[in-house]
Amino acid sequence: MLSKEKLERINVLSRKSKNEGLTDDEKVEQKNLREEYLKNVRKSFKNQFKSMTVVDREGNDVTPQKVKDLQERSKKH
Repeated sequence: MLSKEKLERINVLSRKSKNEGLTDDEKVEQKNLREEYLKNVRKSFKNQFKSMTVVDREGNDVTPQKVKDLQERSKKH
């Protein structure tokens, strides 16, 4: 999870980019913060998949094999 300060900094840089433009250092900072943010979003999404089970109307587990494989790999670590 990104800190509140980092999220606010992303927003500040975004607004500044739209209004007046960024310096080269700010562009690098913005890129790094965005990459860190996306890394956290992907990690969170992957963790949600690890706990997911899909059940059809008859009560059968129809969880996709790809998700089951991910769940198995996470149990081993």
